[in-house]
Amino acid sequence: MELNDITGIIVDECFQIHQGLGPGLLESVYETVLARRLVNRGLRVERQKLVSFEFDGMRFDDGLRIDLLVEGQVVVELKSVEQFAPVHGKQVLTYLRLLDLRVGLLVNFGAPTLKQGLKRIVNNF
Repeated sequence: MELNDITGIIVDECFQIHQGLGPGLLESVYETVLARRLVNRGLRVERQKLVSFEFDGMRFDDGLRIDLLVEGQVVVELKSVEQFAPVHGKQVLTYLRLLDLRVGLLVNFGAPTLKQGLKRIVNNF
C-alpha cells in the first residue's frame, strides 16, 4: 500500500472519530479508538511503540515513544489540546528523522474542526 493510501485512510478515520466523539477527551481515548478502526480497515498498527536510537555513541532504548506507527511507515502523533504548540510539529519531524521515515501525521482532536487539527509532516519527501 502506498503512503498516500495509508494516510488517506488515517485521515478519514480521524475525521469520523472527531465528528463522532467531538473534542475534549483524553488522548488515550482517541488513540484506542483510532488504532482499532485502522486495524478494522486492514492496517497494521503499533501503539505506544518504544523506539531505540543511537546518537553520539550513546544508545537510548526508551527515549522515543510513538503514539501510533501505521504499516511501519507513518508516524501518527495525537494531541487533545486547544491548539498546536510549535514543538509538536518539530517532535514529529524528529521522530521521522530518527526512524528514517518520510511521513507523519500530527492530529489534534481538541481542535474545533479536524481541518484545524491536522498537519502532515514530511521528512525529505
